Amino acid sequence: MKVDVLTLFPAMFAGPMDESILRRAQEKRRLELTIRDLRDWTHDRHRTVDDEPYGGGPGMVLKPEPIFEAIEELASETTQVVMLSPQGQPFRQSKARELAEHEHLLLLCGAYEGFDERVRSLVNHELSIGDYVLTNGALPAMVVIDAVTRLLPGVLGDDASSAEESFSENLLEYPQYTRPADFRGMKVPEVLLSGDHGAVEAWRQEQADDRTSQRRPDLLKERKENLNEGQ
Repeated sequence: MKVDVLTLFPAMFAGPMDESILRRAQEKRRLELTIRDLRDWTHDRHRTVDDEPYGGGPGMVLKPEPIFEAIEELASETTQVVMLSPQGQPFRQSKARELAEHEHLLLLCGAYEGFDERVRSLVNHELSIGDYVLTNGALPAMVVIDAVTRLLPGVLGDDASSAEESFSENLLEYPQYTRPADFRGMKVPEVLLSGDHGAVEAWRQEQADDRTSQRRPDLLKERKENLNEGQ
């Protein structure tokens, strides 16, 4: 997958994008990641990317010209343009899976008071990582890149890992244990030591249902709605 990021703060990506799974994905050529400075598409000596909002009000707004020029230069027919914005659709695992199916993502990182509204005419997906406001869209872009990259074939040591994680089926993941079997009086459930794969699977499903019901009942409601739609 090819991913381009348009940002005013390219230095923020140094470090997080060069570690762990993301580093290995790039080394394996599963991910081709390029961080681009939006100011490279300006034409004045001050490299101006923002201006005052029409109608007045606080703050500055990102101008349309450099964003349009950048997208027109970088995008192809297969490109999916993703805007990171507090006004966007909540970013969910299902959206990460959808984005992972595409050959090329172009991520737009917001800043200041946001984008000139006309930029949205170029956008395929507008995403938010939560109901809060950050300094700019760099951190949300990193979250999207991380979540999508993990789903690319061959990136994880075991591709089945991503299929069993939290949110994969609108359920939180079941409890996990490792050695020792008894730690300070806290014992691993006997079923996990039984070797009965059917019983283990049933226990995990029950635990996932219970944990989701207690912590994220909204996910169970959405899962039920999705199942009903599929019938």
